[in-house]
Amino acid sequence: MKILILGVNGFIGSHLTDRILRDTSWEIYGMDLGSHKVAEHLDNPRFHFVEGDISISKEWIEYHVKKCDVVLPLVAIATPKVYVTDPLRVFELDFEENLRIIRQCVKYKKRVVFPSTSEVYGMCEDSEFDEENSPLVTGPVPMNRWIYSTSKQLLDRVIWAYGFQQGLAFTLFRPFNFMGPKLDSLNTAKEGSSRLVTQFAWNLFNGEPLNLVDGGVAHRCFCDIEDALDGLMAIIGNEGGKADGKIFNIGNPGNDASVREIAEMMIEIWKEHPFRKERGIAEGSVVETSSGDFYGKGYQDVMRRTPSIKRLQETFGYSPKIGIQESLRRTIDFFIEEHKALEKVVETEA
Repeated sequence: MKILILGVNGFIGSHLTDRILRDTSWEIYGMDLGSHKVAEHLDNPRFHFVEGDISISKEWIEYHVKKCDVVLPLVAIATPKVYVTDPLRVFELDFEENLRIIRQCVKYKKRVVFPSTSEVYGMCEDSEFDEENSPLVTGPVPMNRWIYSTSKQLLDRVIWAYGFQQGLAFTLFRPFNFMGPKLDSLNTAKEGSSRLVTQFAWNLFNGEPLNLVDGGVAHRCFCDIEDALDGLMAIIGNEGGKADGKIFNIGNPGNDASVREIAEMMIEIWKEHPFRKERGIAEGSVVETSSGDFYGKGYQDVMRRTPSIKRLQETFGYSPKIGIQESLRRTIDFFIEEHKALEKVVETEA
């Protein structure tokens, strides 16, 4: 099987590449702006990488949509700070560029496995979010934060309609707060613009307090990337066509925690970590801030986001196993190794 992965150097794309090349005979054609997260695979004859931008390299993409069996368009802006400060950029990349790729999948009759998002559920009040029955509840138009959720939701609906009317082969999957090694680059973390765990790790490394937005009372269900890949690989493999025309949440309801609890767990791991002790970095602390001060006007939070994973369990036997503390520890250790590697580069250049 030939698979086209756009955004192959991202968090999900790079881990998916690792798993495919390790566990299958599939062939990957990948595009991204860089290759540092997949560098170890560049000499693999089953991995074909090209550096490019999906908004520019349109002919290459169309050729490879035509050439491959399955298309995964993973490119998107997925950081809340950008939703608030640059909503048009989010819409243009996350919706418009991806819509063009979806239409090419329709044209060439190729299967698309599309990354929706847990954010499409918005402020849904269900205790667990069901893929096909829970209402999708977003906030008012002046809250720019919802541009990401609604862009993804509209693509979900367009893809579903193409399947219904024109026979597009598709599966939608909705990630719920994946984390693990290669989550982001610690070196590029900026105030309010990276994902939660990366932002907190950056603060700890710099001896800065962790900002609890609006008290850190919002809850999320975190899922280790290795568990997440078990679900995603089953969807891509699609044994017996069981994923065709379906929507699947991928997450771990057992790893529910508030932002404050995540901060406290990370501080406890950091306190005992040999790296912190060797460097004499502060143990870590928290401060409270408002969402308006942290993200800017136009942000609105979601208090709870819990997936039902019954559909993925019953269809493919999905069973996430990695606990939140283990996943946090693995993520922090990755950031430490990345930091050490960057230090060596700086020393060499000096």
